[in-house]
Amino acid sequence: MNKFHESNYFGYQTFHFGETEAEVKSEFKTMDEKQFSKRLFAKDPHLWKFDIASIKSISNRLGWLDSISLFLEKADEIISFADEIKNDGFTHVVLLGMGGSSLCPEVMSKTFGSFSGYPELIVLDNTDPAAILEVENQVKLKSTLFIAASKSGTTTETSSFYKYFYEKLKSEKSLKPGENFIAITDPGSSLVEEAKNKNFKRVFENPEDIGGRYSAISYFGLVPMALIGIDIRSLLENAQQLQINCEALIPTEENPGVSLGAFLGVNQKKGKDKVTFIISGSISSFGNWVEQLIAESTGKEGKGLIPVVDEPVVKTSDYKKDRVFVLIYNSEDETKSIQRKISAIERVGHPVAKIVLKNKLAIGAEFFRWELATAVAGALNGVNPFDEPNVSESKKNTKEILTEWKKNKSFHIVEPALKGNRISIYYNSSTEWFSAINSKNINGFLNKFIRLAKYPDYISILSYFNSIPTRNKILQSIRKKIFSSIKLATTLGYGPRYLHSTGQLHKGGPNKGVFMIITADSNEKLPIPGEEYDFSTLQLAQALGDFKSLTSKDRRVIRIHLGNEIEAGLRKLENILSE
Repeated sequence: MNKFHESNYFGYQTFHFGETEAEVKSEFKTMDEKQFSKRLFAKDPHLWKFDIASIKSISNRLGWLDSISLFLEKADEIISFADEIKNDGFTHVVLLGMGGSSLCPEVMSKTFGSFSGYPELIVLDNTDPAAILEVENQVKLKSTLFIAASKSGTTTETSSFYKYFYEKLKSEKSLKPGENFIAITDPGSSLVEEAKNKNFKRVFENPEDIGGRYSAISYFGLVPMALIGIDIRSLLENAQQLQINCEALIPTEENPGVSLGAFLGVNQKKGKDKVTFIISGSISSFGNWVEQLIAESTGKEGKGLIPVVDEPVVKTSDYKKDRVFVLIYNSEDETKSIQRKISAIERVGHPVAKIVLKNKLAIGAEFFRWELATAVAGALNGVNPFDEPNVSESKKNTKEILTEWKKNKSFHIVEPALKGNRISIYYNSSTEWFSAINSKNINGFLNKFIRLAKYPDYISILSYFNSIPTRNKILQSIRKKIFSSIKLATTLGYGPRYLHSTGQLHKGGPNKGVFMIITADSNEKLPIPGEEYDFSTLQLAQALGDFKSLTSKDRRVIRIHLGNEIEAGLRKLENILSE
């Protein structure tokens, strides 16, 4: 066990290398010989790719390396705006976004809540009509500030949410509905123009050289934080202190961000690609942000680190050799049980990175640490961590399916291949994997389907309905039952948010995933102003679009439809997978 880094600002990081110690330490030495850190902070795109198109693209995605100092200069401006909103009597802030535009604010809201006198933050990133109505019922529209957050300005979900709530405010006879909106976007985007036309309260134009998932330390993350009273200056100072510890002349072995990236990258090459996070309670939501960062950045060209977040607790002896573990805990939390678990994991030889935070505010440093580490891991495995080449596939399929719906006012959906009480199953029988399953009843089919996963595969559950505690509890139970059956890693995502994060890994990463897309009927028909279709139609089109995309990539994927009694359908599925 070697300690690499300690600071009064944010804590420390240690590694237990396990059986990959020689390879990791050799990589540390090689990186120093190649002056990796110096080239990284000089923004050398050749660390990742050599073709002209990639070099140009990467060169325009490295602004996050400078964002800490840049936004320290802008901190007073952001804080002043937050005070203005507080003093204007806004009681709620609703962030309308997806992926990198919404996950960091969600983490900070769940970690800190709203400070006294500041509005409450709600993040909306689910197209299920029930999710939208849940937000609407929580707030008084006239005392709510809506944030339309989209780098491109054209994100379908953000645009749809914005249209819905703008028209709602307008219908309440608000003379100036734009006064309830701000935008965070790139300069020159269509959202900038829309904000000007509709007289938004404010437009924050983010540096265009900061990609969405690397935008935590930018307007996308900092404005929502400040609006709920988080001390963004102290958070930025924590991040800056970590950045100083990662600078160009720091040897790799002593460099917290670069060494972590090398540790992950080497273990990925050795087949230990399931990055399993164990995070203490007060900061547990950080896993959702780091999951999308790692998956979307590294999951391409048939390669990728597979983040495993919130996996139910299992016996240490049941973990296979495709794992690398990351423990992140706040020293203010009670962590004895976590530390006992991680010690047991170390004893059986698994590689472990342990990161201890001094307090919750040190999470600011974690955003930078993991951006740096992910970029380094991408370089070691030869991928461009700043693009998302496969994300557009599901978007394209969704658009085509919606075009078909506009023409026919219905989807072309064949009869389910299997239909039972509360559950119907759809699949493409022409796919290669189908021949391995010889069962014509739902119970037999599902249990054989999950057993298509063989080491070092993983099972991914992808659910298209509103995420509420009762449903999440059942889904976590399903994960545990699947693990008990096949002893392989499991992941859980909610659509459409996962399309903007782990969706890239599912399609562009290694063909190790076995996917269960779960859909349901909606009891609500919620119109999208200016569109022929409603939110429930959009949501189903997104699920069908991703199913089509995964099928075209020869992924092992089925769609399970639950009807409109979601909890009952989930419990039925849980019971089947218990057999």
